[in-house]
Formats: sequence, C-alpha cells, structure tokens
Amino acid sequence: MGAAAGLAGALGALAAAPALAGRFTTAREVRPILSATRDNWVALRSARGKDILYFTQLEAWRCGLDSIRYSVNGGPMKPYRPEPCHEESGEPNALSDPGHRPWIEFPAGSVKSVAVEITYDDGRKDSTRYSRRQILMP
Repeated sequence: MGAAAGLAGALGALAAAPALAGRFTTAREVRPILSATRDNWVALRSARGKDILYFTQLEAWRCGLDSIRYSVNGGPMKPYRPEPCHEESGEPNALSDPGHRPWIEFPAGSVKSVAVEITYDDGRKDSTRYSRRQILMP
C-alpha cells in the first residue's frame, strides 16, 4: 500500500470515529464509567469558612441518570438536581448553565459522612457511602 493510500485510510478512520463514539446519554454507556469511578462521585473541600460538597463527577455523566440523591451525616436522603442533559447538543454532558453550581455548601466542619444513591435511566440503582476523610480534598 502506498503512502497516499495509507494516509487516506487513516483519515477516513479518524472521520468515522465520532460517529462510532457513544454520546454517554444512557445507563448502558455511563454505568461502566460510574462503577469504575465510584470513589470519586463526590468530593469535599473546606474553603471560605464552609464545607463544599461537589457533585462534579456525577454531573459529568448525568445524562444516563434519572436521579441523584444524597444524605449528609446519616440524615434523610435529598434530591440533588444536576444541570439538565443537553441531548440536542454535540456535547450533551457539558455544563453550560452559568447559574448552575455543581456543589452544595454546609457550615465549616459539619460534613462527617455522605451517602449517595443514583438511579440510572433503566431503573437500576447504585449507592455508596463516604467518610469525610475519604472525600476531603487538600
């Protein structure tokens, strides 16, 4: 095969790659990622005199989820409302609402533990619990 044919084949494969890639908008697509990154679903930072609980990882893969719920210090589960999925966009999981904040603030030092439950768009659920030490960022 000549250099021109090899280059043409490589360019053709690159052009087809986006069409073959998933959009990560279904449980089937996001479940393997969220299962592998369970330890990072949420993060906690002490800053500005507050505990800040970040949901950034779950926001990044929210399009395959029906719901996110969380509990702090063994309290009742509460809904976390992520930014809506942008299905019409080429990047449906992108965060584009400047008014949306992927975190919740609490009084400084008050978050001792966090439980998270996610429901995928196929109805299956997954959950995990964290101690403050496990999710506290430097």
